[in-house]
Amino acid sequence: MNNDIRIVTSRRGFLGTMFSAGAFIVGARLPLEGAAPAAKAASSAAWHPNVYLGIDPDGTVILVTHRSEMGTGVRSVLPVVLADELEADWGRVRLEQAVGDTKYGSQNTDGSCSIRDFYDSLREAGATARTMLERAAASKWGVPASECKAKNHEVVHSSGKKLGYGELATLAKQQAKPAASELKYKTAAEFRYIGKEMPTMDRDDLVSGKGTFGYDAKVPGMVYASIERSPVYAGKLKKFDDAAAKHVKGVSNVVVVDAFKGPHVFQPLGGVAVVADNTWSAMQGRRALKVEWESSPHAVFESAAYKRDLMAAAQKPQKVVRKLGDVNAEFARAGVKTHEASYYVPMLSHVPMEPPAAVAHWQNGKVTAWAATQNPQAVQEAMAASMGIKKEDATCHVTLLGGGFGRKSKPDYVVEAAMISKAVGKPVKVAWSREEDIKFDFYHAVAAMHCKAALGANGRPTAWLARSVFPSIGTTFGDASGYGQEFELGMGLVDIPYNIPNIQAENGAAPNHVRIGWMRAVANIYHAFGTHSFTDELAAAANRDRVEYILDLIGPARKIDFAAEGTKFWNNGQSLDKFPYDTARLRRVAELVADKSGWAKKKSGAGRGVGIAVHRSFLTYVAAVAEVEVDAAGKLRIVRVDIAADPGMIINPDRVRSQFEGAAVFGASLAMMSEITAEGGVVKQSNFHNYNVARMSDVPFETHVHIVPSTEPAAGVGEPGVPPIAPAICNAVFAATGKRVRELPLKHHKLA
Repeated sequence: MNNDIRIVTSRRGFLGTMFSAGAFIVGARLPLEGAAPAAKAASSAAWHPNVYLGIDPDGTVILVTHRSEMGTGVRSVLPVVLADELEADWGRVRLEQAVGDTKYGSQNTDGSCSIRDFYDSLREAGATARTMLERAAASKWGVPASECKAKNHEVVHSSGKKLGYGELATLAKQQAKPAASELKYKTAAEFRYIGKEMPTMDRDDLVSGKGTFGYDAKVPGMVYASIERSPVYAGKLKKFDDAAAKHVKGVSNVVVVDAFKGPHVFQPLGGVAVVADNTWSAMQGRRALKVEWESSPHAVFESAAYKRDLMAAAQKPQKVVRKLGDVNAEFARAGVKTHEASYYVPMLSHVPMEPPAAVAHWQNGKVTAWAATQNPQAVQEAMAASMGIKKEDATCHVTLLGGGFGRKSKPDYVVEAAMISKAVGKPVKVAWSREEDIKFDFYHAVAAMHCKAALGANGRPTAWLARSVFPSIGTTFGDASGYGQEFELGMGLVDIPYNIPNIQAENGAAPNHVRIGWMRAVANIYHAFGTHSFTDELAAAANRDRVEYILDLIGPARKIDFAAEGTKFWNNGQSLDKFPYDTARLRRVAELVADKSGWAKKKSGAGRGVGIAVHRSFLTYVAAVAEVEVDAAGKLRIVRVDIAADPGMIINPDRVRSQFEGAAVFGASLAMMSEITAEGGVVKQSNFHNYNVARMSDVPFETHVHIVPSTEPAAGVGEPGVPPIAPAICNAVFAATGKRVRELPLKHHKLA
């Protein structure tokens, strides 16, 4: 396979040949401002049954990738599905990044759903085009189509004669689109790329520094803006003095960015922007501003007091969101032994390696943006709403993303650039600093959990109560109830999979004082920590092997019918018919990780221990075993992490392994050190010196990923590796030291 492939990631070079005469085109993207005018768009082409594919007369296959690349490899993996079904030569494939447009379906690279949502449609696109190429060749040769078969970028007749895809492009446009019933899909044995390890298309550009990220985006005449925002959420601008700022060399304008109204959704926080001819001058000008803010009702936010309130609320009865049997009757039964514990996970920041960045240009009543975004359609909608224009008049080009983790699906920073551009009449770049990124994030919610169990024979629960209290993401969209949304409750709270006759889940309302958003793994982070820490406590109290105890709780292989017990279960928006909660798969990953980690042979105690956690999220089944050492001074070292995962069928095993390896690092950061706190409504952390993330010396010394071979429908891989890591590490700490950690991060605990 030829890996020396030309990759087009820049908006500068829109290839005119892509739409040359006779081309068979079904996809397009717009050029960076200042480049040559775009040729005919896919929607205007003579034949375009699908938006993801184009074939040039020279045989180049152009695959339009509509999701955002932020390190997962999705920009390459999605096109592999189409290319395989098309029977294209991967060495003759070129990628084009799609602009934001609803014609592509959802472009929100979030929720670990890219392959799950588009596997079938991309295969259909490939099979449709392949069938039409075969029929085009049959027409040219005057033979039955049944005698023609596509193979490696050519259509081959049974006699041996061949025609290349480029030669057939014009004729293919003239063929009738086959009905779905006429399409013949490849079998798994015929796949050339699906299930194989292939390098990402951006690899060479990334390692050579040629990749274009949000921070790299430039357009002619661009200026730079730095924004002073209220240090307290929802603080309104009272007055400001910009005299000193305007004397900073390079500063050209000072612009007021209006504060959000109503639910903030993805609106900018508002503030005062200093515009200059370079980033440094803009930042220095902003520092020279004298700004006064009106008092905000959120100035009462004190994270220490807020934590106490959440923990107290978790101790009291709350709204019941799942009820199986009668836990209260079981707890009240004479002579029953119970065990209970409370858990806490702090507020967290996304801190992607590249902070938010975008360029926007308002011109002639329209706005165009170039942004490091996970969701270009959300950019369109947010810009259009803020500028008072039609969505069709807002265009978003997608750069590479230096990480995202959910932060960059919220396009407030793009809207900032658009609003300032309209004010100054020039293209404007807004690139957040690390301090802005941490102090003004859409934070991952702080949460308290309380668990209680009635214990029967052999320490096995006869009743299980799980109660969770956290500020909901729903507040972002105007839900003032304070309760969790159905999707948050379906992430490890209502879907406890244990075979226990009495289960009850409750959710308490919590006020909110910051912007709350989704982060990698979302509510699974705190629910998994509480659930699997408590499971380990029960196993320890029963003096039973942890793996054997977990398998006992999961019970026999079965598909859990939540609806039959009257429970609303989100299931990632998918039906339980297609994606059932299958405990056989959950058991299998637990057994696999125990085997591969050498669980049975490892002894715990005297400063060394192993811990396990098993969790289903994003329709994927994951088990993690962590092995740790704690020295005499209390220093923690993660010796090894083993992860067993069953995400269904896999497109690229290398990309899947890398996601779970990354999850081990991400989860270690959350377990050991990451935490956002506030005083007087002001976030105290500002950079990596006080918002800690795992460094080389902190990450697992070894990480081993074990994938279960599967023909089940593809599920998620970007997020589900995270939830079991923190509880596995904390359970291992208990095994090593006898010290139970119920509140994160670990850095606050004395382990020696």
